Amino acid sequence: MTVFTSRPYAGDEDLQAMIDLVSRRPVQRIGDFPTILDLRQILGRAGEWQNVHLWWDADGRLAGFAIFIDYVSKLYFEIALGTVSVEVAVQINGWGEERARQIVGKADEPVVLRASCHDDHAERIALLEQLGFVRQEQYTLHFARSLGDPIPEPQVPAGFGVRHVAGEHEADALAALHRAAFGTQNMTVEGRLSWMRTPEYDPELDLVAVAPDGTLAAYVFCSISEEENALSGRNDGYTDPVATHPAYQRCGLARALLLTGFHLLKQRGVETAHTSTGSWNVAMRRTARSVGYRAESKTIFFEKQIR
Repeated sequence: MTVFTSRPYAGDEDLQAMIDLVSRRPVQRIGDFPTILDLRQILGRAGEWQNVHLWWDADGRLAGFAIFIDYVSKLYFEIALGTVSVEVAVQINGWGEERARQIVGKADEPVVLRASCHDDHAERIALLEQLGFVRQEQYTLHFARSLGDPIPEPQVPAGFGVRHVAGEHEADALAALHRAAFGTQNMTVEGRLSWMRTPEYDPELDLVAVAPDGTLAAYVFCSISEEENALSGRNDGYTDPVATHPAYQRCGLARALLLTGFHLLKQRGVETAHTSTGSWNVAMRRTARSVGYRAESKTIFFEKQIR
C-alpha cells in the first residue's frame, strides 16, 4: 500500500502545487470545479485555509488535495494522474467526514456529506459510490453559446442603467445583492473581494444593473481565464454567476446583463461563453436559453449520511 502524508494548506507554494495538479487534467476536464480561477478565489480568503488539506506521496509529490465547502457540507477533491485513486480517496473521504462532523454536526442529528462530478466522469462516479455516496436527483446544468452567432443588442428596462463595478468599495453592496438574490448568507465581503483580487480579474467585465434610485439591482460576473484557455486550446469566457435582487426580478435585467457581457467578451477575443445553473432554477434556465445558451453537460450530486 502506498504511504501518504497529509497536512493543512499552508500558503502560496501549496496553491501553485494545486494549480499544477489541476493543470495536468485531461483537456475535457480543465473546466471542472475547482478550476485554476476557483482555486485562486477560494484560497484568496484566509478563512478558508482550514478547509483545505493536501496529501503527498513518499517522493514528496502532491498526490491529491481536498476542499470542504462548509456552508453546503460539500467535499471536492483532486487526485494526481497515476496515483492509486482508491488509496488516497479513502484518506480524503475520512478527512471530509471529520470536517463535516466538526463544522456542521449537531447532537442527535445525522451529518450529511455531499460531493459532485460530471455525469460522464465514470471513474469518479464509481469512486464516489465505492466511498458510500448515493446519487441525488438534482443536478447543475452547464450551458455554452458561440459568440460567433449574432448577439442582440441589450434592452435595458426604462430608468435602469448597466455599468461595470466601480471598485472594491462596492463589494459590500455586491455581497448583499448576492445574498438577497440566492437567499443565502454565505457570500461575505471577503468572498466578493477574493473574486476581485485574482490576477485575471477585469473590472470592465464585472457588470451591474442599477435601479433608478441608485440601488444595485442585478449583476453578472464575466471572466476569462487565460491560464485555462492556454491548457484547453480554446478561447472561452464565463458569465457566471448571474444574480437579480427579488425586488427587480422578471424585469429583463439578467438578459440585458448577459447580452452586454457577450459583446464585451467577444471584443476580447472570446469565441464561446459558458454559464451554469441548478436544475431547480427554472427562471435562470429560461433566461439562459433566451440569449442563445444551449445545455451541453451536467454535474450530478451525491450525498451520504455519516454517524
